[in-house]
Amino acid sequence: KLPLTVEEIVNFGESNRELFIKSSTYSIIPITVTEMGLTISWIFSSDPKSISFSVVYQESEDTPLDQCKVLIPMTRCNSHKETIRGQVKVRNAGIYTLIFDNTFSRFISKRVFYHLAVERPVIYDGSDFP
Repeated sequence: KLPLTVEEIVNFGESNRELFIKSSTYSIIPITVTEMGLTISWIFSSDPKSISFSVVYQESEDTPLDQCKVLIPMTRCNSHKETIRGQVKVRNAGIYTLIFDNTFSRFISKRVFYHLAVERPVIYDGSDFP
């Protein structure tokens, strides 16, 4: 579990991070977001073989798991063959959790190489219009 804030993700720069996920387990990356309108993006690949991926939204740490909103249902990704890209728009403040799930694999541990980014919306104020 790696709790992250938007600022920490911005400070990632262009570097990739690595997760080691043992067979029959999963890893989560909770991202705490306080401002609306941001876009959280990810790129990841796995080695060896596939990994399952999901994104879940939780209003606060106290929110029971059964009241969390599944933004991207658990999906098996062939991320060992192609790079997986995706994003979610932050509509509400809270915790956006990326889940890398290897529970289906009984013997094979996986490495997941990932990069996260946060984009703030560009708000056009019309100031450059003559």
